[in-house]
Amino acid sequence: MAIYEKRTYDIRVGQMAQVIELYRDRGYPAMEAGGFDQNLVGYFISDTGTLHQLMHLWRFEDDTERRGFWKRLFADEVFMGFAAELRPNIAAQEVQLLQNAPWGPTP
Repeated sequence: MAIYEKRTYDIRVGQMAQVIELYRDRGYPAMEAGGFDQNLVGYFISDTGTLHQLMHLWRFEDDTERRGFWKRLFADEVFMGFAAELRPNIAAQEVQLLQNAPWGPTP
């Protein structure tokens, strides 16, 4: 059964434009170049409810694949250079593992 990982970042107020620019210009291109975007379901920015949040959802076949993915990504020097620039804009992070319900569509 697939595992979905939702990562939610609370962005410091006033920093979302910089975060979007960093991801657009450096973060996502680094992920694409390294082939790390293959497990990505999507990126999302909150519009209602808790504001100033950036979320991304990932799909993995199992926990072994998930752990291996993050280990490889965190070893990528280009991506980690982007991450070092991004971190000061983040106030908090939450990681949630999800399993699909046994009915309805799945990503």
